[in-house]
Amino acid sequence: MADDPRTRTALAAHQVGALRWLGGGVIAVVLGVLLGVAAVAVAGDGGGRLPGAGVGVLALVLAGSAAVVVGAGALLRTRRWRQGLAGTSWRTGTLRVAGPAVLSFEPSGGEDEVHLRLLSTAVWRTRAVQALDGATVQAAPLGGSEWLLTSEDAVAVYGARTVPRGR
Repeated sequence: MADDPRTRTALAAHQVGALRWLGGGVIAVVLGVLLGVAAVAVAGDGGGRLPGAGVGVLALVLAGSAAVVVGAGALLRTRRWRQGLAGTSWRTGTLRVAGPAVLSFEPSGGEDEVHLRLLSTAVWRTRAVQALDGATVQAAPLGGSEWLLTSEDAVAVYGARTVPRGR
């Protein structure tokens, strides 16, 4: 299943997004440090204080650090998904959406439905999954409580976790 060209492409796209977050975060931290060094150099040469430099440094370093964490987490998730897909197969079924991140996967062939919660909180990913309400999708259990969903065209993959009934 991980050898399917569409799955490989979708996972590669997820990995590229993770690398963008990671790279952007590193660049922001480096720019924050450089701004701090420049502000100190200007102040040390008698040029006075640079208004807003401290806030700029803080914003760049904090936002950059958060982006690095997000990117690293997404890279690890992509790796885990690849490993999980190596030992399982896609199941075809119908996706039902009960809320922004609350899903139900009804496998074809009489298996019990699986209640899922979307892992991503990104608005565009949530809306993309909501657009699949009632559609035929493919899902794969990756072990534990984690599942991977994709539409039949496999443009993107979406992670989800099982939710116990009654929640």
